[in-house]
Amino acid sequence: MTQEHPITPPPELVQEWTDAFWNEPGNYVGIDDEALATRAAQWGADQELEACLDQLQRWGIQGVDNLRNARRPKPPSLKEQALQALQEAAYMADDSPPQGICTDQIDTIRRALEALPE
Repeated sequence: MTQEHPITPPPELVQEWTDAFWNEPGNYVGIDDEALATRAAQWGADQELEACLDQLQRWGIQGVDNLRNARRPKPPSLKEQALQALQEAAYMADDSPPQGICTDQIDTIRRALEALPE
């Protein structure tokens, strides 16, 4: 699972769940077990968050979308990541420009990236 989701059960809890499922204390916890436990925990957390946000909206509380975005932020797009990497490279090049790279080339790459769809 990627780092986008903030919900990951601790290894001790996954061990507890695996022990209970297989009815064998100390059972080996494999990668598949960890992945399934993580996905299940994330699904449950997402369902609870959406139910809470739904209730807040019914009560007329403002900022539901802001809360959702804060609790489940979207990962940066590849375009955003590339622009950030280019900005960092340009910043480093200002200190000690690498051979063969100039500001015009950086500007051209930046404009090309900005022109791409998200």
